[in-house]
Amino acid sequence: MEKGQQVTAQFQQYMENPLLWPILDVLRKQPSGWKVHTLASHLGDLGYIPLLDPLPEKDLFKRNFLIMNALYQLQETLYPDNWLQVAAMDIVLMSSHHACGHEVDHQDPLRDYYIQWHNYEADEGEVKRLLNDFWSKYRDFVGSHNGKDMDREKALRLFELPYDSSQSEIRRTWRKLALKWHPDRESGNSERFRILCEAWNVLR
Repeated sequence: MEKGQQVTAQFQQYMENPLLWPILDVLRKQPSGWKVHTLASHLGDLGYIPLLDPLPEKDLFKRNFLIMNALYQLQETLYPDNWLQVAAMDIVLMSSHHACGHEVDHQDPLRDYYIQWHNYEADEGEVKRLLNDFWSKYRDFVGSHNGKDMDREKALRLFELPYDSSQSEIRRTWRKLALKWHPDRESGNSERFRILCEAWNVLR
């Protein structure tokens, strides 16, 4: 694999779509009855998705891509404790009781298409700027204090990880902790979640 391809592959592997957390908020409150376009519209009303392209058809494509990408990332994050059914016309968050018999299909060509960032039809810089903007909006939503007292060393201590942890380990730990402390969970804690968001912002 050439160096440029390696960088692109690494970018695609580690670039987390921050929409998965607002989507989780929405699905916790209403687990079923969603289609991609109704979910996109609802997230737009909440201020999470701006105009993505001046051409209406490209704007629609990019919105759908971002939603599907986030749904597939969220599906893998929630599994096996919950099952997220990802279908354009029927998105359903199922409890552990109904999750039995389901598993993430890594050979699914639709999933493979939507987790590959180059299919978003934008260069790496544009995707990074977009996702950084989304992440800033979400941090504001959960009550960011701008993380001025947060550095890499403190963030890794919060994650209980060594200083030389890989991006893959960091992201896996972030998702595990975020799910544990998410305010919509019965055992969740909004202040703990906010602090973890600040730590992830430093480490991502």
